[in-house]
Amino acid sequence: MLKQRTLKTLTRAVGVGLHSGQRVELTLRPAAPDTGIVFRRIDLPEPVEIAVHAQAVTDTRLASTISSAGVKVHTIEHLMSACAGLGLDNLYVDISAEEVPILDGSAASFVYLLQSAGIVLQNAPKRFIRILRSVQVRSGEGRELKWARLDPYHGYKLSFEIEFDHPAVNSTGQRVEFDLGSGKYAREIARARTFGFTRDVETLRARGLALGGGLDNAIVLDDFKVLNADGLRYQDEFVKHKILDAMGDLYILGKPLLGAYSAFRSGHALNNQLLRALLQQPEAYELVSFELEQAPAGLGQLAAAW
Repeated sequence: MLKQRTLKTLTRAVGVGLHSGQRVELTLRPAAPDTGIVFRRIDLPEPVEIAVHAQAVTDTRLASTISSAGVKVHTIEHLMSACAGLGLDNLYVDISAEEVPILDGSAASFVYLLQSAGIVLQNAPKRFIRILRSVQVRSGEGRELKWARLDPYHGYKLSFEIEFDHPAVNSTGQRVEFDLGSGKYAREIARARTFGFTRDVETLRARGLALGGGLDNAIVLDDFKVLNADGLRYQDEFVKHKILDAMGDLYILGKPLLGAYSAFRSGHALNNQLLRALLQQPEAYELVSFELEQAPAGLGQLAAAW
């Protein structure tokens, strides 16, 4: 059978929150089969566990936030993307503040941490949520239109199209399609960084956001150009980061998807609406597991190292 995966040993990182600016310690620990991914706020008098699932998302302003009984963890999408890219099913995430550290602004550091800890197979079947019929959500009309969609597909692929009225973004690739079965997540997607515009910084900081952001953990643009001295990591880094985010947002479902995700100008809010719309239509999906030889191409192997 295609088996569930967890870590071989624990691994740690220290960083700052992108929005809070707070120092935070992160410990990633192995978890038993069928645990799922569980965040633990260990800075509280009594540690609080927050299991990852679509209904746990309570805020989608520029990041995905989950909460339980009023206790929150912000900006989980980059770590969740790394877990999706490496096929990790079970993991405890101990965190000493309310926001996951941004590290370098991509998922690459999380991929490195997870692979350094080692990924092991567990004696339990890996369960997928297989899309049986199309589900779509939309927002706005005309120039404000955004949409996201899931369609049946024997595997897991994502396509995303962006549209920014900005010369530096417009000069790069606007659309990317990525198939997880290619085995190239770490190389082609994970290194794409989050990005922001100097014109928005004052507004964001007045709202208590982007307090920890800077050139070392984001692509920063003024009205005309990228300000980072080393430029872009990919020619199409902006849209690839949107794929990275989408993979993290969709993995909040709690199990890996089998299907095709496509989106136009979507974000954290619309991605979560898509998950909730899917769960409201039980006829649109089913839970499945596979014998190894029946698994979709590329999804049965452990992810290669860097």
